[in-house]
Amino acid sequence: MFLKRVQVPDFRILKDVDISFEPEFCPRIFPLGSLNGGGKSTLFQLLFVLLGCSSEPDKYVYIRNLLTGFKVDSDQLERSLAKIEILDNGISVNLEFVCINRKKRLSKLGGKGLDEVLRSKGLRSITDYLGSGNNSNNKDCLICLKFRSNEQLNQIRKYLPALATKIYLAAPFTQVFQFLAKTETRKLFKEHKQKLEYYLKLEAVKQRLTNFFTYDFLSVDYILKFLKSARDQDFKQVIDTGNYGNNYQLALGELNSLLDNKQINVDPDLSGVNFKIKDEEGERELFPEDFSHGELKRLSIYVWLKHLQMEDSIVLMDEIESTFHPDWQYQITADLAEWGASNQYILATHSYDLCQALTPAHIKELEPRPILEIAATDQPSANQSTEETQKEN
Repeated sequence: MFLKRVQVPDFRILKDVDISFEPEFCPRIFPLGSLNGGGKSTLFQLLFVLLGCSSEPDKYVYIRNLLTGFKVDSDQLERSLAKIEILDNGISVNLEFVCINRKKRLSKLGGKGLDEVLRSKGLRSITDYLGSGNNSNNKDCLICLKFRSNEQLNQIRKYLPALATKIYLAAPFTQVFQFLAKTETRKLFKEHKQKLEYYLKLEAVKQRLTNFFTYDFLSVDYILKFLKSARDQDFKQVIDTGNYGNNYQLALGELNSLLDNKQINVDPDLSGVNFKIKDEEGERELFPEDFSHGELKRLSIYVWLKHLQMEDSIVLMDEIESTFHPDWQYQITADLAEWGASNQYILATHSYDLCQALTPAHIKELEPRPILEIAATDQPSANQSTEETQKEN
């Protein structure tokens, strides 16, 4: 799967967004820049929810939460939300999400059912939501997929479930996630007890949205699952062949290779992990305070990618460079290319160092365009001589 193009005409902070990604580029890593408040996180969450939740009714609640307050004017029948082009094995699949004025459509039914009318207009309903943004149970808007023919509709129906397994979102856990209910996000402006309730809710959401990951202190759960899976492969191999495999040792070696002279081990009861270091003082145990936030975050990202065995997927990663030294910000693109080369990575970033690791053509930006403009100011103008440039330096 490859996200080839996304268009968002008008959603919250996003205005006239039209970004294309080149499938022939190598690596398939695209930094996405903007000023603070430019809409990077909003775009990621919109893509993740539309592509990841539209085929599963038990996840429609996240679409409804995200679209709360997205109105269709009383004189409109529909309003475009997003056009998304996906490339899958060389075939382009075009998805257009629109929101309709449910009340206005209902008033024009003329004895026909809503689904029948929608289908005659080339629309397939997904779920209704509160366009007015109030607390009423009367859903006044409906989000739909637009199709050109019944053949395309059948293609979309088969395609969406597969696509939902190939879209991932990673972000700092301190970010506000707009696909949570407004009653939950408002708790961030309340006293400490209610803030804790928000983060507990966020953890529950992560259990339901298994392709959603937050950069916590250290994802011990993923480490344990990663190593348990390798152990289970060895156990299966001994049953099948009579000989134990070395999957567990290889997995442990991969993790330790990220930690320089430190080593990770699993507690005997599989309830946690412990770390040790060998130096001139001998072998000793390490504690959480002995690690930098950046070290643990890099380890967590690696385990997340490896445990979920992502291949040929669209991976949206927000603020990946936070807590990383500029050298690691530059290095992370090479890490991702090594850890999951078949994936497409779109990285919402403010890091000039990260962008320098790729060609300028890889960099995509939301208006206003800070990164490429900064890069342009760093180059001598066409009228400036080499001698003048050297004097300035």
